[in-house]
Formats: sequence, structure tokens, C-alpha cells
Amino acid sequence: MQDTDWMTIKRLVDWLDEETQGSPMEARLLRVLKITEEAGEVAEAVHGVMRSNPRKGESHTWEDVQNELVDVILTAMVALVTVNPDAARIFAERVEHVAQRSLTA
Repeated sequence: MQDTDWMTIKRLVDWLDEETQGSPMEARLLRVLKITEEAGEVAEAVHGVMRSNPRKGESHTWEDVQNELVDVILTAMVALVTVNPDAARIFAERVEHVAQRSLTA
């Protein structure tokens, strides 16, 4: 796997900061809430793949699901950088914590 490109995420956050109206606290809140919106799009895509709505039939593909999952990840990364600029360190520490907890027997 390649290393996460946190510099690109920071550039996206900077762009959003320039384009966002409202206070920094509002931007922080909305970026965190955006994760839920994107997760809903993953659910919609899975429903589309599984044909859970007979009226729509097969409206999505697994490629749609994977693209929506990437959108969730990117949105969460943007939110994390917005909450704490030291996001790369926080992320790495949390991954290590989860790995230690889960992978050591």
C-alpha cells in the first residue's frame, strides 16, 4: 500500500476553508456531519447492487460502492485535518492502537 497523501488532504482543506462561508466552528461541524452523508451514499449504492428496491432494480455496481467508500474515507480525512492539523500522526497512532488490540493474540 502507498502512504496516505496527507499533503493533498491539507490542500483540499485549505481550498474548503477559502470557499466556506460561516465560522470555523461551523465548518468543523459540517465537515464531520458530511461523513454521515457520504456513508448514506455507500448504503444507497449497496442497496442498488443488491436490488433491494424492486422499482429501481440493479441501479449500482460494486465499482460505485468502492467509489463511495473512498468518498467516505476522504471526507473523514478532511474532517480529521479540520479538527486537528496533526491528523497524520493521530491517524498513524490510532491505526497502530487498533492493530495492537486486534492482531496480537
